[in-house]
Amino acid sequence: MLAGDPALAEPVPPGKHDAEVDRLFGAGGPLAPAVGTFKPRQSQTEMAKAIAQAIGEQQVLMAEAGTGTGKTFAYLVPALLWGGKTIISTGTKNLQDQLFLRDIPTVRAALKAPVSVALLKGRSNYVCHFHLERTLQNGRLTSRDDVGHLREISRFIKMTNSGDKAELTKVPETASVWNLVTSTRDTCMGQECQYYQDCFVMKARREAQQADVVVVNHHLFFADVALKDTGVAELLPSANTVIFDEAHQLPDTATMFFGQTVSTSQVLELCRDVLAEGLAHARGPDWAKVVTVVEKAARDLRLTFGQDTMRLSLPQIMPNSPFFPALETLKEELEGMITVLEEQAERAETIEQCRVRAVELKAALDAWKPDAKGKVVEGDQAVLWVEAFSSSLQLHKTPLSVAPVFSSQREGTPRAWIFTSATLAVKNDFTHFSDQMGLTGEPAKTWPSPFNYQDQGLLYVPTGLPEPHAFAYTDAVVDCALPVIEAAGGRTFFLCTTLRAVNRVAERLRQEFADRGLPFPLFVQGERGRTELLDSFRNAGNAVLVGSQSFWEGVDVRGDALSLVIIDKLPFSPPDDPVLAARIEVMEKQGLNGFMHHQLPEAIITLKQGAGRLIRDVDDRGVLMICDPRIISKPYGRRIWQSLPPFKRTRVQADVIEFFQPGSLSAASSGPDS
Repeated sequence: MLAGDPALAEPVPPGKHDAEVDRLFGAGGPLAPAVGTFKPRQSQTEMAKAIAQAIGEQQVLMAEAGTGTGKTFAYLVPALLWGGKTIISTGTKNLQDQLFLRDIPTVRAALKAPVSVALLKGRSNYVCHFHLERTLQNGRLTSRDDVGHLREISRFIKMTNSGDKAELTKVPETASVWNLVTSTRDTCMGQECQYYQDCFVMKARREAQQADVVVVNHHLFFADVALKDTGVAELLPSANTVIFDEAHQLPDTATMFFGQTVSTSQVLELCRDVLAEGLAHARGPDWAKVVTVVEKAARDLRLTFGQDTMRLSLPQIMPNSPFFPALETLKEELEGMITVLEEQAERAETIEQCRVRAVELKAALDAWKPDAKGKVVEGDQAVLWVEAFSSSLQLHKTPLSVAPVFSSQREGTPRAWIFTSATLAVKNDFTHFSDQMGLTGEPAKTWPSPFNYQDQGLLYVPTGLPEPHAFAYTDAVVDCALPVIEAAGGRTFFLCTTLRAVNRVAERLRQEFADRGLPFPLFVQGERGRTELLDSFRNAGNAVLVGSQSFWEGVDVRGDALSLVIIDKLPFSPPDDPVLAARIEVMEKQGLNGFMHHQLPEAIITLKQGAGRLIRDVDDRGVLMICDPRIISKPYGRRIWQSLPPFKRTRVQADVIEFFQPGSLSAASSGPDS
């Protein structure tokens, strides 16, 4: 099935487009003049051939491409030329914008391909005419900033074609005013709305219907499968090709959307809207009294779990916990509010909307219960668990496997399904990803990175560190890292597995840099937005950035600004994760080892993502410092470092210091035991 195999049976002989792919990606092809830095790469050309073939045969292909392969062009060229109606789904909205604004226009112009392209995001990304007007009239704003932001949005709506808030950079994406000027599935008036013809959400969906290529993101794709509310449901039937970039994120994203979550925050938001709409349209009932009892019940439910944030599966909640009666009270009070809303619903469309939301919330609360035998795992299909935050409580019902739901999505109309990422396999073995997504037995192929990791990079595992669960582990890691950060001249990503570690590392580095007079700017996740932190890091040229999960992937810093990536611990999922615990329980009932079959592959894929931050270009050089001694001391350690890029390896700090000396090519050993 893969490019280069001998000819197979019709309808599409293998390699039908091979010669054309060779021409397009070759030295004299159209891509080189369109992209100043483009150089032919065999791995990219071969990957494009395999994707062209999967598209032609309407088959599945899992395609892992090492950093630097150029996977975006490897799937865009065949998609734009032979993909028919194509949906491309990416990991984040930022990547979506990059594809739509930069990569696709570049390839389309180079190929002179007459394809139309549309961008489709979730409805919360588009300004809503109705909610904007209502907010302008109500004046329910809590801060001076919001007033200024609202003025900018009113101006923006008169000039924009798309209504996409990403275009309005003057208003931060996190500004609270956006919640007041965008719609949700619950608060959209649909065809009843006076602005329906001008609606930006509907316009984006119409454009997506008509376009040859539609760019979405994974959240949108799976929200649609679950809710049928994003416009993807109408696109799928006509799609010939579906491409998932950053496909390693799919199991987590799909799990989130195929599950159900109901929270006390949703109840409080509903109460706020019921009060506003009731007072505006129906003077009869005492609306303050109607909502106050529900608000109190929601807050009381949250208070049954003290002040800490925590996660508990249903069996971990004591049978005599006040949680259970508080949950019943909330359902009863909500039922009372529904009765009032039913009596008043015909007064206004917005009150009817509140009634529908209340009924849906009550149904979600009713559905959150164990099966008849009182088990948390319902036929081994779902796990019930609660998550407490500082001021809200979420009740989750999470599927243990998304494979059955996703497999049923792929049934029906034949089409090509392409899954690509730099990290899908564990040492060329795709079993973990394919089992999670229901793709067992489907074709999979790896293309190695074109980078010369032997010369460009060094893997350093220091000696003498305590076990990761030791009390002062993070301090020991910082002590070990400081001489290396100094030798690297800053230029460091310090990646941690927990936010607590981020805070401790930042506190220690701030103090040490001051005490030692080190001139390295320090940037810490959470102190500013991610994009702003990255821009500041790149511009500084000698900075240290401390981050957790959101900096392990999807971050591209080329050149000298990043020369050292430090990883504090192997990124195993927290053992108290209720969904993980239930998955492992099911695996062990099937005779599998939960650690080897699930936790280890997950950790390796995450670690590969973190390691992938280091070498981003043919001229990059750097050190990957993994502090966790288990990579050497545990039997599974070999499987971990064999899955990483083939760096030279050392355990000697002096080798690392020497690597950073001007003009040095490190002489560290590359033997398996080093």
